[in-house]
Order: sequence, then structure tokens, then C-alpha cells
Amino acid sequence: MHSTNEKPNILWISLEDTSPRMGCYGDNVARTPNIDRLAQEGTMYENAFCTAGVCAPSRSSIITGMYANSIGTHHMRTEHDNKQTPELPTPYYAVPPAHVKLIPEILRANGYYTTNNAKTDYQFLPPVTAWDENGTKAHWRNRNSGQPFFSVFNYDATHESAMFADNPMAQLLPLLERGQPLPEQVKNLFKGRSIEEIKKSITQERPVVTDPDKVEVPPYLPDTPKTRLSIAKLYDRIADADQFVGKLLEQLEEDGLRDNTIVILWSDHGEGLPRAKRWPYDAGIRIPLIVRWPGKISEGHTTAQLVSLIDLGPTMLSLADIPVPQHIQGKTFIGNDDEERQYVFATRDRYDEAYDKVRAIRDDRFKYIRNYYPENPYMQWVAFSHDHPAFQELWRLQLAGEAKGDLQAFLQNKRPPEELYDCVNDPDELNNLASDPQYKEQLGILRAELDKWCEKYDVWGDIPEDQMVKTMWPEGIQPQTAKPLFIPINGQVRGKVAASEGVYHEPTAIMLHSATQGASITYTFEEGDNANWKLYTGPIILNEGSKQIRAKSVRIGYKDSEEAVGLFEVAKKSDK
Repeated sequence: MHSTNEKPNILWISLEDTSPRMGCYGDNVARTPNIDRLAQEGTMYENAFCTAGVCAPSRSSIITGMYANSIGTHHMRTEHDNKQTPELPTPYYAVPPAHVKLIPEILRANGYYTTNNAKTDYQFLPPVTAWDENGTKAHWRNRNSGQPFFSVFNYDATHESAMFADNPMAQLLPLLERGQPLPEQVKNLFKGRSIEEIKKSITQERPVVTDPDKVEVPPYLPDTPKTRLSIAKLYDRIADADQFVGKLLEQLEEDGLRDNTIVILWSDHGEGLPRAKRWPYDAGIRIPLIVRWPGKISEGHTTAQLVSLIDLGPTMLSLADIPVPQHIQGKTFIGNDDEERQYVFATRDRYDEAYDKVRAIRDDRFKYIRNYYPENPYMQWVAFSHDHPAFQELWRLQLAGEAKGDLQAFLQNKRPPEELYDCVNDPDELNNLASDPQYKEQLGILRAELDKWCEKYDVWGDIPEDQMVKTMWPEGIQPQTAKPLFIPINGQVRGKVAASEGVYHEPTAIMLHSATQGASITYTFEEGDNANWKLYTGPIILNEGSKQIRAKSVRIGYKDSEEAVGLFEVAKKSDK
């Protein structure tokens, strides 16, 4: 299928839990020929960062162009099983402000065919209005000929659990065999997969190819065989991800789409190691970002430009010549409307079982971190993360009195209220400069800039989660979108006059309306569960014949409305 449209196609390749351990970023251990080639054919960003070092808050900001703490998606895993964590005000889905739409829905409303394969994990269920296809079979190849596409492919085998000595997911096998549902805490990892695919994923044992002796262990982690083996496993999974990338690029070539497709490779956050994932240190928020757009983006170029993943959405809209809504908080970083960043920002809040609040700001050299709970230890209890061999090695050495020097960075029982790091000269962020008089001016500048950012965007940061939930889900009940109405316009009605059916003597338009603020509407002419649902963007024109329309109203975080069904007929002119 060859593209003839003027609007560019867009392909996002999303990796999970991946720092820039790739050949193109100067890593000699990595085996990433396809990713390296992509970098040679496009632009590689050295200073790209996510807004939170964990999946759902980060992904919600990417898909909406909004900071998670500004729309209430900042707590990690709000669908927690309340039998396991009864003390938490969960489960619930976050309810962003009514005007917030997903970036793919905006693209879809402007003619794009939107697909997601297959992870979402936004802190709310993805609205059906966002995607033409959402699942393991979703692909740009299913679109209409010549239609521009926005396709997301997610690779999740680089998840931190790939490094665990004994795969904790193996405990799910008995549940799968009995046909019981997966725990909410891990369900998102397998969304869209069949039972057989899940079984294969959690039981597959593979030899480690990467030589553990050749990997670099961060100085704040124990340099032990277990830690080295876990990092070697990570390199193997990144090599697998490289093959995944290669296949997608090959499919673009086969379809003749290379020249008119913007390819963007990124990761939702940094690697799944202690003091990386879930934290605003560079190991947790610095991510690979590579953009290829033949003839439009410089080839073989490396840039130090600051980019936040919150910028992906507005940039895509701008490149597709779609006006960027003014409420979107990201900036465009490519094209004529690009806005150069001076700072990126990151947050940490409740992640799984443990409450916290950390805010961070970084420029091209310095990072300032504010710990709102300095009395808390760094290694709070988050059960899933403590299955990591490196976590276990930290504890083992600490209890044996052998955790010395930099290993204490993550073992402290208290934190400084403020941290300041020179990320260029101290990339592991071990030398806190916050109390150094030489950096007083730099500290003051970043303090003030973070204050301004918090005042503008930290809407939910100081609201207790239980109060937040009561606001979003009054009386603990998920709100439901109002059922849509069918409103005939420009037609002469004969017989019964109703909003759900009618007979007309000339072509007629049917307007769909929902009383819920901010609701989107989806509709179909088809029967059955596998119907193709369209995004409603304007009145539906009916010509001669009978049409049944099914419609639902949708709002992010709300339960979908009940389905409305209308039967309409445009009679022949001779029947007047």
C-alpha cells in the first residue's frame, strides 16, 4: 500500500523500562544494529526525559500532553486490588478534566487512522474513541488506502521483571490454569494477550547471551554476580527489542511508506534498576529518543536539545498541521513551531503501596530535587520492585555490614530536603551540592523555577488521595457518561416523531448529542460485538434507504454510557 496523502504518517515505537543502553548512545556492550541504523538515518536526542520514572504516570502524560499531577493520574496503579491493599483508596480510574482528550483521538478526528499495539496503562481505561484499533492485531495495514496513520507499537519484554532471578509472574500460572482473573496489579502487563501468549511469556527460560563480566554496574548498586547477571539479562531484552524495531522498519519499506512516515523511538521511563525506575534521577527519567523523517529531519545528527516526553503529542499535532489545543502543556520540539526548552520536570508520588512526594527540575546541566518527606527512607516498601536481585543484594550487604561508600546512597533512612547535582560532571548523581555555597545561586534559580511550575501544574499534588477519589468518584461510584441522543435536522418527519427513529422524504442529517460535559461519541452502522466503531465528528448524512445507528458516549475515567439505538429511513421521493 503506497501513501498518496500529504499529511505524514506517524509511527511510535515504545520500549518499556529502557535507558539509552544502545550502540548509538555509545554503549559498547549493546547489540542494537537496527536502532543504531535508525539513529544514523535520523536525529538522536541525548537529553530526552520522561515526566515520571514509572509506567502509568509517564504514559498518561505522553498520551494527553498533560502533566500527570495536573490531571490526577500521578499515583501509580490506581486499579490496585483492594483485598491486597485495603488501606488504599483503590481501585479507581482517574478522571481528568472534561476538556482533556487523548492525542490519538485528536488525530483521528482529523482523518488519521489510529492504532495501538497493545499496551495502554494510562491510569484510566483507553476510551474507544481514541483508537480505530487497539489490541495485538492493530496495524496501519488495516486502514483505508491512502489514509494517513498514527500507529503505536509497544515492546514490553524489557520490563524490569525480565531481570528477576526467579520470574515472579510464575505464580500466575495456577490462576491461568483455573481460568481466574489476573491480579489488577499486573493485568496491564499482559493486556491484549491470549492465555497461551501469557503462559509462554512467564515460563520461557532463555540462556543469557550478554557476558555479565562486560556490563557496567552503577556505583550505587552492588557489583556482585547476581547484579551483573540481571543487567546482562536487560541487555538481552534490549537486543530482542532491536529485532522488533527492525521488523517494523522493514514493514514500512515493504509498504512503500518510509519516506512519508515519521518514526519516533522512545521508552516510557528509565531502566528497572534500584534508584532508577520510580525515581527522578537520570537513570530513572533519561530515555532514548530517536526521530527519523526522511528529507525533513537531519540524518546522522545528535542534539543536546532538552525534550520531555510530554512534548511528543503536541509535536505530532503540529507536524500534521493540526492546531494544538491551548490547554496542552507540552511543547513542540520539531518543525517551524518548535519551542526550545530550558527545563524538564519530573514527579514521584504514591507508587504501588508507598506514598511519597518528590518534585524535580533539570536544565542541560543541573538537577534540583525536592523531597517533601525527608523523614522517609529511599527504599520504601514497594513489593514488586523488591523482587529485583539488585535490591536483594543491597539488603544482603547492608545486613552484613558490607554496604560501604556509594552503596549507602540508596540505603539512607532519611533524605535531605533538597538535592542538587551537576549531571554533566556527576552523571550518577552522588555528590549532593545543595549545601555547597559555591552553587547557592544555581540552587536558588532552580528552586524558584520549580516553585513556579508547581504553582501552575501541581493541581493534585497536595490533595490527599482519598479526597481526590471522592471528587472524581462521588460516594465511591464511578460516574457514567450520559446516553447519547439522536437529533434529526433538515428533514420533514412523517408519522411518529422521536429522537430515536423517523421517516424522511429527503436526505437528512442526524446529530448526536451527549449531556455529559466533555463527552466524545462513537457510533456504528454495524451489528454485533465486533462492529467497527467510528468517532463522531459531525452530523451523519443519510440518503435513500434504511439505517440503524448504534451510539455510545465516552469520557475519560467515566463508565461508557448505555448504548443508544436509532432506526432511520429516507423514503423515495415518489412516496411523498
